[in-house]
Amino acid sequence: MNASEQIVVVGGGVLGLLTAVACAAAGSAVTVLERGPLPNPEASSHDQQRIVRALHHDDPEATRRGVLARRAWGELETLLGERLYHPTGVLSVLRPAQVPFARTALADAGGRGELLDPAEPARRWPHLRFPAGAAGLLEPEAGVVLAERALAALTNWLRAQPRVTLRPHHEVTAVDPAAGTVSLADGATLRGRIVLTAGAWSRPLLPAAVAGELRLRRQTMLYCDVPAERRAAWASTPVVLSLDPEAGTWLVPPVAGTQLKLSASTACRAVPELADHAAPARWRAHLSELFAGQIAGFGPDWVAAARDCYYLEDAASGGAREVALGQGPATVWSHAACGGGAFKFAPLIARSLAARVAPGAPAAPPAFAAAGSAKELDD
Repeated sequence: MNASEQIVVVGGGVLGLLTAVACAAAGSAVTVLERGPLPNPEASSHDQQRIVRALHHDDPEATRRGVLARRAWGELETLLGERLYHPTGVLSVLRPAQVPFARTALADAGGRGELLDPAEPARRWPHLRFPAGAAGLLEPEAGVVLAERALAALTNWLRAQPRVTLRPHHEVTAVDPAAGTVSLADGATLRGRIVLTAGAWSRPLLPAAVAGELRLRRQTMLYCDVPAERRAAWASTPVVLSLDPEAGTWLVPPVAGTQLKLSASTACRAVPELADHAAPARWRAHLSELFAGQIAGFGPDWVAAARDCYYLEDAASGGAREVALGQGPATVWSHAACGGGAFKFAPLIARSLAARVAPGAPAAPPAFAAAGSAKELDD
């Protein structure tokens, strides 16, 4: 095989694995390089569950893409032969002034939503404390993807493909767009059509001009065990976004053996560099204090674990960024920043990237430069 015919995917998170799946399905030879194991528990996309929703109440285009992404996750379940998506429903808590725009955006995108008057959320889910006067828009078809299970299923599918090579524990130290090569820590060099999807760890591989336009964010998550006497109430609880609009609190209910996950936009901050995933005590305490006023009976004893996650965002927009590296016909495409929302859009982003490098890949959906505009990791 001519080296230029090979597709080299740098990064084995959800975007890298899905891009490799799309390229392999188009008949291309693919090599996936990952600095750690596959799946890698240090990857930005590694988690118990991630939200897949349509409504982005201030962004009609992202709402349209959210509807398409949910359908794409259903198609992936069929391909992989494993249940990954659980329609818990997603409740967006909205100020009254936001409701007309949100309803129109969801309806125009072909999504289903149920408008709840201000008293209805508290009646349905009395264990949650909703802000006075706020309305709710419930998406009954939205829900969560079991992220860890999805990464394992994608890895297993790729491992079974004869034209796919998985190389865990192969760290990429440099990318040369002009030559179409990647350099590895062991001194080896690979040539091909390159897709860079290494998440927050990709910044050193990007040109300085691109890297300088990205901002690194760090966010604390709490993982909680609901007491046995309260589990019945949580069995029918949806994902809730903006439970407190001022703090940006959100929660993911326990589903399919996962834990209750809690976080807030106020626990998301810009940091200068990557560090460990340990959640500092001050941020654990901050989230515990917030949710003590929003979940009946909640206390620090519910918290079983805490973890910090990282992602890159475009500094100007706070969202995602896809860039071509090099002059003329690009040899390297990079999803340089996810803006915190890459997981839900991942099947569509992967198709976009695959269409750029894999002959025979289906036509890509619109570019995702503006998708995932949320500034907190809520997906």
